[in-house]
Amino acid sequence: MGFITRSSFQLSLIFLLMIPMPALAISAITCHCFTDRSYDPARPTVADPYLLATTQNSFFAAAFGVDKKTIVMKKQKGTSADDLWIAYWFAARSGADPEALLQERQTKGSWRLVATPLTIPDRSLGGRVAEALKTNAPDERLAGTVVDQLLLRFRFHGEAELAALRKAGAGNQELVLSGLIAAKTHQPAMQLYRDVKKGATSWGALLQQAKINNSEIQSEVTALVMATNGSRAKKE
Repeated sequence: MGFITRSSFQLSLIFLLMIPMPALAISAITCHCFTDRSYDPARPTVADPYLLATTQNSFFAAAFGVDKKTIVMKKQKGTSADDLWIAYWFAARSGADPEALLQERQTKGSWRLVATPLTIPDRSLGGRVAEALKTNAPDERLAGTVVDQLLLRFRFHGEAELAALRKAGAGNQELVLSGLIAAKTHQPAMQLYRDVKKGATSWGALLQQAKINNSEIQSEVTALVMATNGSRAKKE
């Protein structure tokens, strides 16, 4: 038995040594290479992870006015979605370079330490984000407050609806996608979320019903963001 264990270990070691180093490096980072990207009625949920991710990336790009490919590449290189939300939010309100802020986060160990010298007023920072920083909230919660501020600003959800969805367990990706589909179909976002969670439908199926093709997700999200910006400009 011991001989089999040693042999297995030796074979595994030989196999690892035969793998090119770049391949090993790639396996160590977060992979955002989705193999299933199209809705399949026979397997209705198989493309949901991709649809959730690409919709969130589209929202990020539209909200901060950056190239979507840049965000995807950063995630593929290992930058977490939480860090990206926070870095770009702070950058937009301080004039700092988001890449520099990401580097500072690695050096200082917390976003609170990164934010302090930026001296961003609470009003500009946003009440939710400011409160999360003061309580030294974990990155996931801090990023969630950034997403909430953006969803409210661009009217993907109202205050009550957003709070209810968060309480029901909706994550950032689900909040963005449910808001998009709700805007297109005039269905309550909470109902959409609950239907998916109980297995009555899938995000892919809901997008099909809303007549939003994969190639149109980015333009649909951008249109919603721009429409809100336009209405704000008129009021101002």
